[in-house]
Amino acid sequence: MAGTLFLIPTPLGDEATPWLPEPERARVLHITHFVVEAEKTARKHLKALGVTTPIRELTLATLNEHTKPADVAALLKPLADGLDLGLVSEAGCPAVADPGAQLVALAHEKGYRVEPLIGPSSILLALMASGANGQCFAFHGYLPVDAAERAKAVKELEQRSRQRNETQIFIETPYRNNALLQQLRETLSPATRLCVAADLTLPSQTIVSRRVKDWPKEAPDFHKRPALFVIHAG
Repeated sequence: MAGTLFLIPTPLGDEATPWLPEPERARVLHITHFVVEAEKTARKHLKALGVTTPIRELTLATLNEHTKPADVAALLKPLADGLDLGLVSEAGCPAVADPGAQLVALAHEKGYRVEPLIGPSSILLALMASGANGQCFAFHGYLPVDAAERAKAVKELEQRSRQRNETQIFIETPYRNNALLQQLRETLSPATRLCVAADLTLPSQTIVSRRVKDWPKEAPDFHKRPALFVIHAG
């Protein structure tokens, strides 16, 4: 009998707070083979999760942006051998704004069972907390680095939001968060809702969601803090 591919969410920050419901956690403690984005981080997450096999005896294969497409299929070998396999990302849900979608697609093509587990997603948490339209939304990853191109992209996303009543969600490299926030406040229409959700699930969590015209003059400092940006012009 073939194994099952388990998609295992990881914490968005500190592992001190349990991030998986107990029934979900119990389903994966037996797994000895994992596909991970980074070994060091994965070992820390799996240790905190409480897998029953000693951490150094686990088999970890790497899947990241440098993995060649031709090498992905080999990562599924444990399933063919009858072993369950866990897919673990750096933070949050595997294959959502993280590597792994190709592995999941191949598992389906080969007829393996795929089991997504309940866990934290920064994208959904930010959307939930924003007050923006949760019935229709899109995640865009990173915007262009060049300021002029980024401003153009922001205006296009705002127009799309207005036309479709669609919430737009994106991220930035943490050390550029404050610069992006400033540009959003200067570029977006005054009536557009702008939400910044930083350090989600952590004690330092900060969520500000206001119309652009109502944002406080002295905004929180989001420098080097993992953050989601949400706009809604519907």
